Amino acid sequence: MPADALAALIAELPEGMVVTDPAVTEGYRQDRAFDPSAGKPAAVVRPRRTEEVQTVLRWATANHVPVVTRGMGTGLSGGATAVDGGIVLSTEKMRDIAVDPVTRTAVCQPGLLNAEVKKTVAEYGLWYPPDPSSWEICSIGGNIATNAGGLCCVKYGVTTDYVLGVQVVLADGTAVRLGGPRLKDVAGLSLTKLFVGSEGALGVITEVTLRLVPPQQPLATVVAYFASVEAAAQAVLGVTSRLRPAMLEFMDSATINAVEDKLRMGLDRSAAAMLVAASDERGQAGSEDAELMAATFTEYGATEVFSTGDPDESEAFIAARRFAIPAVEEKGPLLLEDVGVPVPALADLVSGIARIAAQHDLMIAVIAHAGDGNTHPLIVHDPNDAAELERANLAYGEIMNLAMELGGTITGEHGVGRLKRPWLPGYLGPDAMALNQRIKDALDPLGILNPGAGV
Repeated sequence: MPADALAALIAELPEGMVVTDPAVTEGYRQDRAFDPSAGKPAAVVRPRRTEEVQTVLRWATANHVPVVTRGMGTGLSGGATAVDGGIVLSTEKMRDIAVDPVTRTAVCQPGLLNAEVKKTVAEYGLWYPPDPSSWEICSIGGNIATNAGGLCCVKYGVTTDYVLGVQVVLADGTAVRLGGPRLKDVAGLSLTKLFVGSEGALGVITEVTLRLVPPQQPLATVVAYFASVEAAAQAVLGVTSRLRPAMLEFMDSATINAVEDKLRMGLDRSAAAMLVAASDERGQAGSEDAELMAATFTEYGATEVFSTGDPDESEAFIAARRFAIPAVEEKGPLLLEDVGVPVPALADLVSGIARIAAQHDLMIAVIAHAGDGNTHPLIVHDPNDAAELERANLAYGEIMNLAMELGGTITGEHGVGRLKRPWLPGYLGPDAMALNQRIKDALDPLGILNPGAGV
C-alpha cells in the first residue's frame, strides 16, 4: 500500500484512530483460532461512529485495500484473521446502548460484550438470551457475525432470533438501515437476516436492534453420568422427545477429566459421558421437568443422577461446562471444531470422532450442545511437531467429512472463517455456492471485505 494512501486515511479520521505501530497491530493479527497463516495488517482502525466506518470503507474501495472486521478476537474459525497489507477494522470502541423497556428492545453498537448487554438490560427487568460459553469476553458484533448460539439455544434459539434490525455499512461506504423495533415486518426481502452470520464478508454492522424477553426463571438442574456415549446420546433423545429443556449439554470422558483436573469439584472421572440438563419453567412445572429428566436419564442407564434447584449448585455445574474449552486447552493447543448433526446421529458422530482420534493417535475431547446436535470436538496437538500437526489437520478434515456424511453441517455457530473455507463448496454444493458468490459479488464487487473468510 502506498504510504501516501494510508496518510490520507489518517488525515480523514480523528487523531489516534488509525494505529500503525507494529507493537500494537501484532495483537490484532489473529483471533482465538490462532491461524498460522495470519497476515500483517498495514494498520488497525478503531472507529466509534458509523460515519467513521463509512470513511474507512470509502477509502478502502478507492484504494482496493482489504478490510477485516474484528470484534474482541474470540472467534474460533479464523474469521478475524488479518490480511497482509490490509486494514483491521476493530469495533471495540463502538459501545453505545439504549434500552426501551416498552418495546422490549435494545439498540446497541457492536463493541459491547455479550455480558455487558445482559447486565444493562437486566436493570430494566429484561433478558438477552444468546449465551455463548465466551459470553463474558465476546462482543455482540462478533456474535452477530457468526450467528452465535450457546447453552440455552436448545430452547431459546440463536442470535438471529433476537436481531430485529441492523445498520450496516457496505463496501462502497453506503450506510443502510434494515429492520427495526418491530416484531413483525415482511416488507421487502429479509435482508437483515442476510447479514447475520455473514462474518463481515458483506458489510460492517455498526448498530443492532435486539429483541429482549422477560428474565429467565431459576433453573432446576439435573446432572447425569453414563458408562457409554451411546447411552448418553439415547438419553438426549429420550428427553427431547418428552419436553423442551432450557439446557441440555454433553461432556465426554476426556472433557470431564480435564475440567476436574482444574476445578476439583468431584466430577465422576470414570464416566464415559456427562449430561447437564435444566428446566426454567415456572414453579412446580420446573420441578416436574427436572423429575422427568432425572427419570429419563435413569431409564437410559445413567450410573448416577443428581438433581438440584439450588442456584449456586446449578451454576457450579453450568460453569464446569462453560470451562470445558479452557480446561482442555491446558493439555495443549487446540484445533477447534464446530460440527452439528441431527440429534439422532449424535452417538454416531461422537463414536466416529473417537475412532478418528485413535487412528491418528490424538486426544480429541468432545463437548456438545446435545439438545440440538451441535458438537465441539477439541483436537489437542503440538503445532511445533510437524508430524503431529499433520495428523491433527487430517483429523480436522475427517471430522467435518463425517459430520456431512451423517447429514450434518461443518459449522453450527462458530462460522466458516478461514479454517473451514476449503470445505464450504462441498457442503453447499455448486448451485448454492454459486448463489452465495453472486450475493457476495453484488455487495462487494472488489472482494475487499474479509477476503478468504465465510463466503
